Amino acid sequence: MPEHEFSNIAGNIVKINPTDPENKVIKQAGGIIAKKGVVVFPAQYFYGIAVDALNIDALQKVFDIKQRPLTNPLLALIKNRKQLEELVSSIPDMAEKIMKKFWPGNVTIIFNAAAHIPSLITASTQKIGLRMPLHPVAKALVNAVNSPVTGTSANISTRPACNTIDQLDPDIVKNTDIILDAGKLKTGLGSTVVDVTGDFLKIIRQGEITKSEILKTCQKKHKS
Repeated sequence: MPEHEFSNIAGNIVKINPTDPENKVIKQAGGIIAKKGVVVFPAQYFYGIAVDALNIDALQKVFDIKQRPLTNPLLALIKNRKQLEELVSSIPDMAEKIMKKFWPGNVTIIFNAAAHIPSLITASTQKIGLRMPLHPVAKALVNAVNSPVTGTSANISTRPACNTIDQLDPDIVKNTDIILDAGKLKTGLGSTVVDVTGDFLKIIRQGEITKSEILKTCQKKHKS
């Protein structure tokens, strides 16, 4: 059950301005994350689950809430270049080009993880997926905490992602400390996932940004 309560929140759902998020609400949500709590927040097209991406106890909560297999890694959201450099072992040239063109935005880049990254978030692959968010609420939330936060969708594994909070599974609502309700999110395909850990660029999943856009930006050989 949720561990943190705030007197100005009806239940665990609080309205938030999607374009100019209230600082007080963001500060509360950030405080929850800092205390190993769970926050549901609006990403660009779907609601996501945010916890401290470097805290094993918090990460375990995400897997439990989503009923997610431990073999599936979780992506993380970051706020700046300094944070990126602390999380990865190297930044390939093709990643630099993708970040310059598409960050903040709808591209998740898979890097070789730094040695201190919990194996729980990487699913023991030694790789970590990172994105710099574009949505104002997601961006504000990431900026409000010192650690990267998870950006996985707020759904039970194998079930559809949600673009309104009334679509959230009751178990997710029950086990979340605070839900930031920004209303109905616009329709989209989610983030494109790109692996830059090998000698060749690899498109893992095509989302809002097309494969051709990525390849044109990188001008690198690739694997399908």
